[in-house]
Amino acid sequence: MGIPNKLATTAFAFALVVLAPNGQAAKPAEELGTFGDSIHINNKWAPMRPGTQWIYEGISVEQDGKNVPHRVIVSITDFIKVIGGVRTVVSYDVDYTNGELVEAELAFYAQDDLGNVWQFGEYPEEYADGKVIKAPAWIHGLQGSRAGIMMPADPRLWTPGFAQGWGPSIGWKDRGAIYQTGQKVSVPAGAFDDVLVVKENAAGEKDAEQLKYYAAGIGNVRTGWVGTGAKVTEKLELVEIRQLDPKALAEIDATALKLEKSAYQRSKQVYGKTKPAFSDGKARTQ
Repeated sequence: MGIPNKLATTAFAFALVVLAPNGQAAKPAEELGTFGDSIHINNKWAPMRPGTQWIYEGISVEQDGKNVPHRVIVSITDFIKVIGGVRTVVSYDVDYTNGELVEAELAFYAQDDLGNVWQFGEYPEEYADGKVIKAPAWIHGLQGSRAGIMMPADPRLWTPGFAQGWGPSIGWKDRGAIYQTGQKVSVPAGAFDDVLVVKENAAGEKDAEQLKYYAAGIGNVRTGWVGTGAKVTEKLELVEIRQLDPKALAEIDATALKLEKSAYQRSKQVYGKTKPAFSDGKARTQ
């Protein structure tokens, strides 16, 4: 497998190379490549089958050292959303801190023909005392935003780092790099061998990098941190992964649709420019 050639920096100050399973260099992130079966996300490290739900529990560690209970639930809906001409899978995520809902989010993913999983944007609503206080959306193709790699097709230690998205209007400029491979991790949901660890950092943050642990065929099983520069850090472990039955999936879909309706009202200059999410009746069979 050859080492990719040097890349030119784009007008967005943003470039990356990811490697395809055959060892050839994929296109830079600003050139999305091809997405023939984009909603069939079967990447070894980040599979996203509609109806899959991951439940995480742990703590948020604040600057004063206080540990606050933290719970995150990630659900893959039955919806598809077309962004920039690409059919994306819609994830519905909720985040609870100390038992209170502090964020609900729609996120959009697609897998290219090489097997790389891309993130095409996010619409989060942040809450305080049950009221929306912030909704910093970024969507590929709008306000200078660009999709980025969430998980490479064939992650290896010596491969270059990768941009996870570019949302300049809200400061979304996260990058990832393969940090460790072949790790053993035990969490409440099970014990896993050959775990992949991805190190992520946000532009502007110094000495603060998030570690995400991925088990083959499962996805993210643990989240941690290295460094001391973050204002708030989180430590989460997978406590349960399950496949929702049709009734439970329909309930998640309805809640996600409600959040999208809110997005069209609160984010008219970003989300309001997108086409509505839909279900074509095929996603559940993946």
